[in-house]
Amino acid sequence: MSENQSINQCAAYCLAQRFDIATLSKLISEAKQVRIIKGSLLVEDHSAMSVIFPYGAVVHWNVGQIQQNKLHQLLLTYAENPLELVEEDHFTYTLDCAATRINEDHIEVESADPYVIFALSHGMGQSIKLASFETNAITTINKTSYLPKSLAINGIIQLQRHELAKIRGQLFLTKSDIILNYDLLDTPDFFWEYPEYEPFYAIAAKYLEISQRIDVLSKKLETIHELFEMLADEQKHRQSSRLEWIIIWLIALEIMMTLLGKIL
Repeated sequence: MSENQSINQCAAYCLAQRFDIATLSKLISEAKQVRIIKGSLLVEDHSAMSVIFPYGAVVHWNVGQIQQNKLHQLLLTYAENPLELVEEDHFTYTLDCAATRINEDHIEVESADPYVIFALSHGMGQSIKLASFETNAITTINKTSYLPKSLAINGIIQLQRHELAKIRGQLFLTKSDIILNYDLLDTPDFFWEYPEYEPFYAIAAKYLEISQRIDVLSKKLETIHELFEMLADEQKHRQSSRLEWIIIWLIALEIMMTLLGKIL
């Protein structure tokens, strides 16, 4: 990097489960230049750029904090299921470098071409969305980690039936939310049409270890599935035991009625 090259700020956020891209495109285009690229928005304002992805993530390049906050307020107005815990990641970057690479959270970009920025943003957007999935999975596992311990120590899970059903529902929602959105972590369709930009996406995806993290997330989902199945078995066992006792009491009642009939 030469002395004449400036260091700028880059930030990625996951704010919600999903954005209404169609509505946002109309609103933002009233004040700024907007390109709709394969269902995502590339917002340009002089030397600043923001890339808005439909899956609730946004990546800012050289956008000041005040402008970021204003855009976030607008995004959240047209968001589905805003996150209580906002995921974020921060980088620095320099333009017009000899080659594109990322080292210690500093991005050297060989060109100011908006599509290069867009390609890099795809990797960063997927990474921050993946971070949201990771947080959700870890939180769910931690909240329910006492259940297998209780089963191992006591032989039963000491919860009421409705509480068990509620936890099963939470586990199912966590698992289904991630699985239904798993395709978001595939190579974006944009690169089928513009394969020359895929190497830039690959640089970001490799640096942010997206592939390895997906493998780890898959194992966490297996853990959630096992917890779900364990609770299902516990509910079946309780239901079976309840039916057995009902049958026993009915038989006992029938015997008592028979004996009383003979006595009387």
